[in-house]
Amino acid sequence: MRRLITAVGGAAVVGGCVAGLLYLGPDTESPTAAAPAAGAPAAGTPAGGAAGTGAAGTGALDTARKRTKAYPRDPVGWASLAGAEIEQARTTLDAAPLEAADRALRRSLALDGTRNYAAAVGRGQLANARHQFTRGREHGLRATRMAPDRPDGYAVLADAEIQLGHYPAARTAVQRLLDLAPGSAAYARAAYDLETNGRPADAGIALKRAVDSASTPGERAFAQTRLGDLAWSRGQLDRAAAYYREALDTEPEYPYAVAGTARVLAARGEPGKALDAYERLTERTPLPQFLLEAVELRASMPKAGDAGPGAAEAALSAQVRLSRADGGPVDPHLALFAADHGDPADAVELMRREWAHTRSVITADALAWALHRDGRSGEALKYARRAASTGWDNALFHYHRGAIEAALGLPGARRQLREALETNPHFSPYHAVRAQELTRE
Repeated sequence: MRRLITAVGGAAVVGGCVAGLLYLGPDTESPTAAAPAAGAPAAGTPAGGAAGTGAAGTGALDTARKRTKAYPRDPVGWASLAGAEIEQARTTLDAAPLEAADRALRRSLALDGTRNYAAAVGRGQLANARHQFTRGREHGLRATRMAPDRPDGYAVLADAEIQLGHYPAARTAVQRLLDLAPGSAAYARAAYDLETNGRPADAGIALKRAVDSASTPGERAFAQTRLGDLAWSRGQLDRAAAYYREALDTEPEYPYAVAGTARVLAARGEPGKALDAYERLTERTPLPQFLLEAVELRASMPKAGDAGPGAAEAALSAQVRLSRADGGPVDPHLALFAADHGDPADAVELMRREWAHTRSVITADALAWALHRDGRSGEALKYARRAASTGWDNALFHYHRGAIEAALGLPGARRQLREALETNPHFSPYHAVRAQELTRE
């Protein structure tokens, strides 16, 4: 089975907060709107495919390969090839190019193992892509110490720090990145941290700046999609649909925008059209997030459920088995699937393993839910509280915590469940109904 690369943090970009955005008023014009900034380097590209896809990505890879053939003893050329291979993995969502990137980095370091900044950045990117965030942090620190006035190392460092749960350190790194290269990738990282810290309005301002400063269609589509996700997370269906449509106009078939559009269709009472969109998407891009959304939509449709397990459920079951066997990074969506539609004990096993490497609030939430579904709500509560520690007003987090507290008979359960439904009444076609039921119990 082909191993798909997991977007760090799921569909969200990785990043930190930008102190300068503390003072922005609502919808202030981006200073980069009139003159878009130069494109951020590969190291600064948000995880999950923010860079250009298709021919543009392939062209960069071909150019890098030609350069190493022409100048085989140039360490920077080999590091550039590694960066192009990592970018290929991100844009195709296929982990296979990461092995080629590893080989290119080893070649670069063999030629220059002392002051090789490009290789230090590349090793950090590669470690982060493999969910080896402690190593990613080490390489990011090395790169920033080697060249404090170059931006790439700070992007690597910010991505690693946030996945390790070091949110203040991530904020510091992304602020430095913004100081040095205030482009789309830096604003996208700032937006993620602002949203994670309970500031969606400021996150929207940062994402609009990310759109304005995008230098490739892929960067622009990524930021537009994240604006759609932000609107969706607040239950703003029309606004979300408009942003997803803009993203698809920029980059046709952009997978996260297709998934967002399907989400909106389901919320608007068109589950059949939504399911068709998911099926077409998952045939091309069988990421756990998209497969899980398809499974839960299908489970909310009685007639579809009567037909028995679908292709998306079979694919997720196979991915759970693969993940348990290979010992590699765990996409939290796999654990959420196992918790609700498979064996919760498998979900606990997978998320405990991931928690050893990744301490983000997303990981904490998935581990909490796995433990709850496995009948260990007392232990789950600790991780649910950890997931809430940054103040992210996340409907799914509220629902998970509310269900856990309800199982423990705690008085705050209904408040958490109401907050889930008030934040986004459409947060899940499968779980929103259960949230409503629990508020009445």
